[in-house]
Amino acid sequence: MNVTDEALAKAAAQGDRAAFSVLVERLYDRIFGLSFRLTGSRAEAEDLTQDICAALPTKLQSWRGDGKITTWLYRITVNASRDRFRRRATHAKAAEGWGDWELARQADINESAERADWLLEAMRALPEDLRETLALILDGQSQSDAAKILDISEGTVAWRVSECKKRLKAMKEAEA
Repeated sequence: MNVTDEALAKAAAQGDRAAFSVLVERLYDRIFGLSFRLTGSRAEAEDLTQDICAALPTKLQSWRGDGKITTWLYRITVNASRDRFRRRATHAKAAEGWGDWELARQADINESAERADWLLEAMRALPEDLRETLALILDGQSQSDAAKILDISEGTVAWRVSECKKRLKAMKEAEA
């Protein structure tokens, strides 16, 4: 008794696992062949065919049975291939620019590190009292807290910070 692909598809859509198994066995090579021609890659075709076969039990529920199952399955294969290419294109487009972003991020990191290195070196050239005050301020201490830590007035801290800025600016200009 020779059962048609369409009869197997109807039975598989109703949950007949044996019919589904026979249907997939009959049609797998056709799906793979079309997938290979659409993708041009054996690995892509294998993945696409596996994806289609995995989704087939659910998709069979929507098959109306008014045409050949192979025509319907070819349409599914073409659509799945298109979806795969669209996803790949979307992913490539989304990934585009990330390299530039990472290069810019690395450049910013390097620039920040260079500024920090320059500041550290410049601070060594400052007198000890100015260096201590600036170190506390750069560490996030308020002028009030820095004054308490150094046991000096807030006004003196403000003057030292101002003096540090003037000297650091002069050092920077001397380098240029």
